[in-house]
Amino acid sequence: MDKIKILIADDNKEIRDYFGGIISHEPDMELVGSVSSGMDAVSFALENKPDIILMDIQMETRTAGIDAAKRILSEDNDIKIVILTILEDDDLLFQAYCAGVMDYIIKTDSITQVLSSIRNVYKNQLILRPQYAEKIIEELSHVKEQQKSLFMFMNILTKLSNSEFEILKSLYMGMTYKQISEVRYVSTVTIKSQIHSILKKFNMKNIKEVLKELRSVGFEQFIDQSGK
Repeated sequence: MDKIKILIADDNKEIRDYFGGIISHEPDMELVGSVSSGMDAVSFALENKPDIILMDIQMETRTAGIDAAKRILSEDNDIKIVILTILEDDDLLFQAYCAGVMDYIIKTDSITQVLSSIRNVYKNQLILRPQYAEKIIEELSHVKEQQKSLFMFMNILTKLSNSEFEILKSLYMGMTYKQISEVRYVSTVTIKSQIHSILKKFNMKNIKEVLKELRSVGFEQFIDQSGK
């Protein structure tokens, strides 16, 4: 029977030795490497192809383990990664799941829990912990809403005249009505009239509301790309 080849990445030698000791007593597991940084984890993993990496989150940086996981999985998604952590930091663990890690181990977990996590991940028998399943679903829902808003605003933007688009762009960049009127050589009354037309097309009551929504969908990325 093939053994589960495991790499440990943690900047604390005592932690590496502790988990290495647990692994060494299991007939179906083999410790193939032990490193102290995310960068070393990337190099070792891509060269030696372990089955599983036990990866500390915070090593040379606060998110070194997450960053290393992203790099490794972008090159070889057959490698499975289990995060090692001291505390259940929701935000960091959520980032880790989004990066592609499959589970996490609290460093004070029992040996039984540690071994169970390793074996379950190796067999792809993973049950996502409820609090993170809910958070991921919530985030996906948020992304879907953003895409919907972006599509709606792009549709409206195509209906603006060149002049209306330029005025909206100027407002987005922080210019005042007076500044816009001077640049465009028209009166502020004309600017206000065109803004009224913009508001009707967006079906909104004030321009601040329009600008707020445009920021939420990343309007700045379309400013230079627009052919208007």
